[in-house]
Amino acid sequence: MPVLTIFNGLFCHAEVVVRDIMDSTGHRLIKDDDIITRAVQQFDMPENKLRRAFLAKTSVFNKFTREKECAIACLRLAMAQLLDNTPAIVHGFGGLLIPQTVSHGLRVCLIAEMPYRIHLAMSEEGLSDKDAVKRIHSDDANRAAWTDTLFSIPDPWDENLYDMVLPMNKMAVPRASALIEENLVKEAVRRTPASDAAEKDFLLAASVEVELTKSGHDVSVQAEAGAVTLTINKQVLMLSRLEDELRAIASQVPGVASVETTVGKDFHESHIYRKHNFEVPSRVLLVDDEREFVQTLSERLQLREMGSVVAYDGESALSLINEDEPEVMIIDLKMPGIDGIEILKKVKQTRPEIEVIVLTGHGCEEDRERCMQLGAFDYLQKPVNIDLLSDTLKKAHAKIHKDRS
Repeated sequence: MPVLTIFNGLFCHAEVVVRDIMDSTGHRLIKDDDIITRAVQQFDMPENKLRRAFLAKTSVFNKFTREKECAIACLRLAMAQLLDNTPAIVHGFGGLLIPQTVSHGLRVCLIAEMPYRIHLAMSEEGLSDKDAVKRIHSDDANRAAWTDTLFSIPDPWDENLYDMVLPMNKMAVPRASALIEENLVKEAVRRTPASDAAEKDFLLAASVEVELTKSGHDVSVQAEAGAVTLTINKQVLMLSRLEDELRAIASQVPGVASVETTVGKDFHESHIYRKHNFEVPSRVLLVDDEREFVQTLSERLQLREMGSVVAYDGESALSLINEDEPEVMIIDLKMPGIDGIEILKKVKQTRPEIEVIVLTGHGCEEDRERCMQLGAFDYLQKPVNIDLLSDTLKKAHAKIHKDRS
């Protein structure tokens, strides 16, 4: 039996359709939660960061950490592992991770016109018209970001992504379920030796991608009968050295018979390739109201491969902490509004795992003692030697990872 994937808009009867087909066919259900659970069990990545891969809003640190890309690689491998040659319904975002080369998959999208969805949200969950629109738009934005990330297609309902797109405002649920079941038994989606081989290729490519991602690399991976092709999509200053490193990593993955490297079609137009360095901090939040100083400091840290973003006041800093989870903060003491002492207190009360370095030009010995008592990692004076600051950041980063382990 084929694999059925169902991707849907919110308030489009998807859960009822899935249940109907499960009752009729006996297919097991694979949900996004199952994929995340499998990934959490195997990889050193927190559940919340895996879930964030499905969201439209990406962390401000992602350009330094590539956490979303790492999360997707882990989710893709978990998805590949869950396809164990038994009939399954994959309901949610995860189904789109299965490549179309796996031809024994029937890809279905359930969607409806907005007025119908709003009415359903109001009647089923008692939402107001305004709240229903807000919730649907938010969910649609996440789905659009997902298809854009995977396929560069920002329309999540694009018919090119699916074998069937069913307008749920125009057909009853039983009819939709029956139509899907009719297509599940068609010759075009039956398992064949070739489609089973494509499923194995999917697993091998996903395994290689995870190993490369764990080593800080970002390349596209394809596999066919043990032959792996790695596509480099960004310019690199020493291409042959990178190719040697990529081949060495990929060749160690069980099942890989050969490795070929190539460059993508946009290689010469893209940004310079940057391997992620896990040994240096890449989630540093700088908090200082002296704009020119803090922007220059951020640039100098980035030149040392340390990813940093800037907040110019305490309120913005606390908001970023809640949304984007920095690992290390560098804060000034004297700022308008919420000052550095208050930020330090709140961070250590709510997120004690974040290491805070105080960097100030207005402090005194009394301030230093108070900051250290409140849990600051270190207390430095402006102007600071950039090598001293870099070394302090590396020590804070090392402490964080030691505490986690």
